[in-house]
Amino acid sequence: MLWVKALHIVFIASWFAGLFYLPRIYVNLAMVAPGSVAERERLLLMARKLLRFTTLLALPAIGLGLWLWLGYGIGRDSGWMHAKLAVVVLTVGYHLACARLLRRFEAGGNRRNHRWYRWFNEAPVLLLLAAVVLVVVKPF
Repeated sequence: MLWVKALHIVFIASWFAGLFYLPRIYVNLAMVAPGSVAERERLLLMARKLLRFTTLLALPAIGLGLWLWLGYGIGRDSGWMHAKLAVVVLTVGYHLACARLLRRFEAGGNRRNHRWYRWFNEAPVLLLLAAVVLVVVKPF
């Protein structure tokens, strides 16, 4: 079980690292001058690669978490686990929102400015904070 838990933590940390950085690329994309095609294409390439890699990290993070919960019974019938699962669902939703935003950038349909993306970038920090507090403190 300790190996599964250790790998889960590593994949979660890696997944969140991608979720921390991807919206920073969007901040830069939102600031690209209209005629800077090379800069825009380079940032789009970076965002596509990071999203793909981050998605590949999310899958084992979620799978290992399910293994800990369903296979080993960690948090079974605990309030903190139900709250943490809600945080996981929100994190997956955030990840999917990042993918949708990238598709908008690729299509040239971005409607938001760099300040909005700076605020959007704060959400994974709050999600990670909530998950860690729920798992370590187990407030209920």
